[in-house]
Amino acid sequence: FVRHFLCYICKEYVEDLAKIPKSFLQEANVTLIVIGQSSYHHIEPFCKLTGYSHEIYVDPEREIYKRLGMKRGEEIASSGQSPHIKSNILSGSVRSLWRAVTGPLFDFQGDPAQQGGTLILGPGNSIHFIHRDRNRLDHKPINSVLQLVGVPHVDFTGRPPVIHV
Repeated sequence: FVRHFLCYICKEYVEDLAKIPKSFLQEANVTLIVIGQSSYHHIEPFCKLTGYSHEIYVDPEREIYKRLGMKRGEEIASSGQSPHIKSNILSGSVRSLWRAVTGPLFDFQGDPAQQGGTLILGPGNSIHFIHRDRNRLDHKPINSVLQLVGVPHVDFTGRPPVIHV
């Protein structure tokens, strides 16, 4: 679950989700789904922007967010440095504002106070893991979630691997 599609933190997190090889997910029988809270009109531009090609849905009324107890507002809590966030608050916020102003539909693409979270569901209706973000920086590191479902570690740095001989 992402906060909203203009959130630069969510954008950078989803950019890293897009880097997970589909073969890794298929071998572990895992389906990756992102849920946002904007209008469906924002799905295609967000996917183009992030390179995300897995499943994505929207919940504009935030009904699923509410039922799962996703928080509104931000708790002041130390979340540590995320391995997925590349921008600082100034540059990230300016780019988000620019996307809002220059986009075809000027809106915030969701409630800016809504926080996201991470779930591992199934098989069936079982919830095996849930993390509700306390603030915009409190998302679960992707590799820690992938480890829970048996997906191999993914290098999100984009740097070539170092081979020690």
